Amino acid sequence: MMNGNVEVVVVGGGYGGVMAANRLARHDGVSVTLVNRRPDFVERIRLHQLVTGSDDAVEGFGEVLGGNVRLVVDAVTRIDAAGRRVSLAGGGAVSYDYLVYAVGSGAADPGVPGAAEFAHAVSDLEGAERLRSALAAASATAPVTVVGAGPTGIETAAELAELGRKVTLVCGDVLGPYLHAQGRRPVARRLAELGVTVLQGPRARVTEVTRDAVRLGDGRELPSAVTIWTAGFRVPDLAARSGLRTDADGRLLTDATLTSVGDERIVAAGDAAAMIDRPFRMSCQAAVQLGAGAAATILRRIAGRTPAPVRLLFAGQCISLGRNGGVTQFSYLNDKVNPLHISGRLGAKVKEFACRFPLDQLRSGARKAGSRASHGDGTTRPEPPQPEHRTTPSDTRRAA
Repeated sequence: MMNGNVEVVVVGGGYGGVMAANRLARHDGVSVTLVNRRPDFVERIRLHQLVTGSDDAVEGFGEVLGGNVRLVVDAVTRIDAAGRRVSLAGGGAVSYDYLVYAVGSGAADPGVPGAAEFAHAVSDLEGAERLRSALAAASATAPVTVVGAGPTGIETAAELAELGRKVTLVCGDVLGPYLHAQGRRPVARRLAELGVTVLQGPRARVTEVTRDAVRLGDGRELPSAVTIWTAGFRVPDLAARSGLRTDADGRLLTDATLTSVGDERIVAAGDAAAMIDRPFRMSCQAAVQLGAGAAATILRRIAGRTPAPVRLLFAGQCISLGRNGGVTQFSYLNDKVNPLHISGRLGAKVKEFACRFPLDQLRSGARKAGSRASHGDGTTRPEPPQPEHRTTPSDTRRAA
């Protein structure tokens, strides 16, 4: 058991990082600092809505982060595990007793000629904003190509088609490979209703992207004024650069308690974590559970107790198909999909609930982490967290 105040640094202000920070900040004797390169919380699962203007996908940290959490707006450049401190891009460092590694994920390198130069991404706020500007500059009748058959690709294609855009969705092998065959049918039906051209099969693979076209493996060339690449995600290389143990994809290797292999003072949460022998899908659904699990592991260690393995439970996957349609694909608790699904307007309502629920969880956690009065110290609720460091001006904007 540790005596005195315990300093915890959370690196990353996504769903997992904010969940962990709020859980930790509720406890006396624990001081929490969250380092995030943006001054706002990004609802990543709504970025496709930002592209079309139906949501700005941004919440102020004052809404989701407890007042007891110190917010530092900066980027972590290195983790010094031996010295227990993180270096900041803006200068200086922050020391820690425990660290939560919750840096999330971003768009993967497409590895296809021209894609990095000419294709847009929807995996982060800046990319979604650039895409929105590119669409605004293009003719309303200009052809748009979305590459990738995962949730982001399907949702983006449907959102744009509902606005009247001419959209082609290039899937590669199959539409929604993670879906059950029975759940895939209403997705394909809704995309057809919206006028989306779906290309799938082994020959529907992109081999090159140019300024105004997409070339496929079978020789076809698709005119494309705006190309959107949604296939694949990668994690930041912070853990690898800092000398921590990672898997082949750069995710921090952990045991079943989310503790970094080789350093019990570092605990991971979210997409950038990789449990040995217990792989899980990168998702908001996993991140909020991992954030809570990371906090529980640290709190048990502080109390001198043995951390318990973190068990992830899944309910399914929700896909929006424009504002008026959607599909909820149910799964077993181990995330294996089953034939049960809900589609149509009811599916859209379930999807909207699924988007609001984690945000409501964070807001509730923020209220509980806003004052320690319930713990008997007599304090009142502090002001909402204010940023203490800022990096470049591009990190301080809100969505239009």
